[in-house]
Amino acid sequence: MRRSWVARRSYASFGNADYGIWYRFAAVLVKPVTNALAKTEWSGWENLPKEGGFIAAVNHNSVIDPVFYAHWQYNSGRPPRILGKSQLFSVPFIGFMLRKTGQIPVFRESTDAAEAFRAAIDAINGGQCVQFYPEGTLTRDPDLWPMTGKSGAARVALMTGAPVIPVAHWGAHEIIPPYGRGGKGKYHLFPRHKVTVAAGPPVDLSKYQGQELTAQVLRDATEDIMAAITAVLEGIRGEKAPAERYDMRKAARERAAAAAAKRDRAREGAAEERAE
Repeated sequence: MRRSWVARRSYASFGNADYGIWYRFAAVLVKPVTNALAKTEWSGWENLPKEGGFIAAVNHNSVIDPVFYAHWQYNSGRPPRILGKSQLFSVPFIGFMLRKTGQIPVFRESTDAAEAFRAAIDAINGGQCVQFYPEGTLTRDPDLWPMTGKSGAARVALMTGAPVIPVAHWGAHEIIPPYGRGGKGKYHLFPRHKVTVAAGPPVDLSKYQGQELTAQVLRDATEDIMAAITAVLEGIRGEKAPAERYDMRKAARERAAAAAAKRDRAREGAAEERAE
């Protein structure tokens, strides 16, 4: 296991005393699991701020990613507050631990959706690390490269002035594959796979500071964040990502257009048969 930089500090700075106790308890439960599941390789801790709030922007290609990321981030000495699906907070014991460790529920398509951003801003302003998956879901890229991102991480970064640290992990998808690759109910626990988590230097968003947060500014800042994450992942994988980033919305439009064209051809064929 490789460790580039480790900084231990009082957990009191990350919340109340109860928060620290429960975070330590969660670590006692989770670390043996990740160590049993994979041979882990951690690096990039020297890029994390030693103090003050910051955003960790992370790629996402397996449902088990958060477990390995949390282990990596916890070992850095800067335990994270992770934005997670609100449904997880209703799962017995898991929801209890998420609340006790100060994680942030995300209520999608709800009047409560903005609460996650307010909680993230408050946490960052309080000197904490807040983790975002900018893609918003597991990547649909055929080769598991980061796809286009959503603007939440960029918006919070520009509103708070907090540094954004790009983080990439690779290998967890070999344990639990993502969508379309046998990810439903299929697990590959043996032999142990290698899981790598690494961080790159802070994303330079200085050119956007002071600008109005228009849709274009947020798109450009988000793409800079995704490009930085991709660069870290390229280093892990030892290969270049495609020149064009996978876009779920564009892919959906193309599928809809292809389906419509197929229906049109079928109708035209049926019409020709009737005419004969």
